[in-house]
Amino acid sequence: NNQPWKFMVIKDKETKDGIAKFTHYSNIIKNSEILIAVFLDNEVVYNRTKDVQAIGACIQNLLLLIHSLGLGACWLGEILNKHTDVENFLEVSGNLELMAVIVLGYPGEKPGKGNRRELKELLL
Repeated sequence: NNQPWKFMVIKDKETKDGIAKFTHYSNIIKNSEILIAVFLDNEVVYNRTKDVQAIGACIQNLLLLIHSLGLGACWLGEILNKHTDVENFLEVSGNLELMAVIVLGYPGEKPGKGNRRELKELLL
């Protein structure tokens, strides 16, 4: 229960537009109400695998809470391809490692059916 996460809530347009430059999903970021950048705090990590898994669980819980409030959210992972650029842009401490950016706002439409793999493909 070392809670290895740090959150940065981003509301201002200038910062959102800057972050948008680091992903293919720039329109989603630019049109969002709020971004939540989620970081792994390497100063409190004692087992990297467990702590990264803990952040994933934390993000999932956050997404469930957002949905329960009638809001929409999207967990952006592709932006991690440029995590160092995002970290530098946000001027975060060197011990913080970007794990995700969550886009938060009011849904403009109902989500469609996702493209999921068949259960038989996932079982050993």
